[in-house]
Amino acid sequence: MLVEILPIGDLEPSIKREASSALRNVYGVQVSFLEKKHVPKNIYDGSREQYRAERLLEFSSRLCRENKILAITEDDMYYTGRNYVFGLAYLGGNASIVSTYRLRKETGRNFSKKTDNEVFIGRVRKEVVHEIGHTFGLEHCDNNKCVMSFSPTVQDVDRKEEYLCGGCRRKID
Repeated sequence: MLVEILPIGDLEPSIKREASSALRNVYGVQVSFLEKKHVPKNIYDGSREQYRAERLLEFSSRLCRENKILAITEDDMYYTGRNYVFGLAYLGGNASIVSTYRLRKETGRNFSKKTDNEVFIGRVRKEVVHEIGHTFGLEHCDNNKCVMSFSPTVQDVDRKEEYLCGGCRRKID
């Protein structure tokens, strides 16, 4: 299986590298990179100063061939009924999207020995694995340590591991 990573806007090389590494480690997939794209203006909601996640997902899905695609942006995004989201993917779909914008937030409350950047990169890796997991048919998991657990806050992201629990792993093997 090939997952194509689509940078939306400027993206730090370390984010692309870590996303690729996380996908290969957890799912054993091959990863390639597409050329960066800029977001069409009609996806931006000026009244909220955020991008509409479902429209970003549709935009990236149209660029996908027969593989899975993971779009990554540094811009803030929201989904209907939510103030913000870290990512979005439809169950069993071909596309997923992750925003790093809010994953950088609140790194100052770090009680571990990790640097703020290490905490941020860990969050990115988890969200990338989580969203692609939905495209493989994985739903949210009740195990709060599983990467597929629902995580509406960065504290929830910090609590979970980067890997699938045994139950989720069996569903895709």
